[in-house]
Amino acid sequence: MPKAVVIGGGVGGLTAGVALRREGWDVTVLERAAHLAPVGSGLAMAPNALKALDTLDLGDRIRELGRVEGQVGIRRPDGRWLVHTTEDDALARYGDSMVVLLRAALMDVLADALGGARLRLGVTVSDVDAARGVVRTGEGDLEADLVVAADGIHSATRGALFPGHPGPAYSGVTAWRALIPRSDLPIQSTETWGKGLVIGVHLLAGEAGDIGKAGHAEDTVYVYATDVSPAGAVHANEREELLRRFGDWHEPIPSLLRAADPANIIRNDIFSFGTPLPALHIGRVAFVGDAAHPMAPNLGQGACQAIEDAVVLARLAGGSPAVEEVLPAYTAARLDRTWRVVRQSMTINRMTRLRHPLAVRLRDLGMSTAARLSPDLMLRSMHDVLGWRPPRGDRPKESTERPV
Repeated sequence: MPKAVVIGGGVGGLTAGVALRREGWDVTVLERAAHLAPVGSGLAMAPNALKALDTLDLGDRIRELGRVEGQVGIRRPDGRWLVHTTEDDALARYGDSMVVLLRAALMDVLADALGGARLRLGVTVSDVDAARGVVRTGEGDLEADLVVAADGIHSATRGALFPGHPGPAYSGVTAWRALIPRSDLPIQSTETWGKGLVIGVHLLAGEAGDIGKAGHAEDTVYVYATDVSPAGAVHANEREELLRRFGDWHEPIPSLLRAADPANIIRNDIFSFGTPLPALHIGRVAFVGDAAHPMAPNLGQGACQAIEDAVVLARLAGGSPAVEEVLPAYTAARLDRTWRVVRQSMTINRMTRLRHPLAVRLRDLGMSTAARLSPDLMLRSMHDVLGWRPPRGDRPKESTERPV
């Protein structure tokens, strides 16, 4: 039985472990954290990710948590729609809409499918020998036919194996995330754009446990926001910072922010690749998720692309330890696609960073006019991303093209 060692127990790492197990691999997932603590944020599972999870028989478990319902889209701070679509439109086009759920809920599903004995917590990786497939840890060396680097946006494995790559760069915006009790407020899944500011509001699917003391996720709202900011800025009170920026925007935004527990607000600067890796593999090591292609969150595709990576890698690997044949095909299948998603995410990120009143008016006018002329604009503009389907077993031909 071929052996795989996965470095990192996040979404990409756990999905890779589950997918490789289903292909007959003996899998060990290493996570440096002592436990998989619940992360106080949500994430979106778009149709492409749900289709990928279907190959692992996990898609329906996520769909059962609930779908985004009604009208969704982008608004102005006064509440007027700029562009929108509906769940029915997405279902008709892709056979799926979108599930917004707790990150912790997805992690639980993946960890359960992996099996606890295959997940080793509190293990720090000190070095990787890519040529031999040796992973060095504080608890000894592990040998593997395949090493999957899923160690996040600031991947130490990527830095060691691609020392000439510049790594992720600051996108220009900082981001807040919070889980907030609904308090009987009417909630639509929307994103609102202002002058350099964005805030999104979504009801969560599934169980929320005691996070935010909301009981069930249907009583919990996931709120995220971004603003143009110097990297590393420090704020004394994150809730007050959010109210200062968004307190006069349309409801339910101000009411939600006033109800937020400052202790449950997470803030982090957003980083993204400006240059792709030359390949998504080196030696016996394959890179997935943020370790392979950090991206801005503006398309909601970070976790989705990590899941795609994992499913494609496992499908190409099959039950064979001959990674010298598998990994070039993996790069060919994933490098161009993920780089297009990274670039599209940053294009939208730049649109949201506009602050000059004239530039903002022109942006909003262009979006609303285009939406009137083409009512399916929102979904059509995302077709290349959302319309992806998992491979059926055939290996793609290796591409000689390099992303630009």
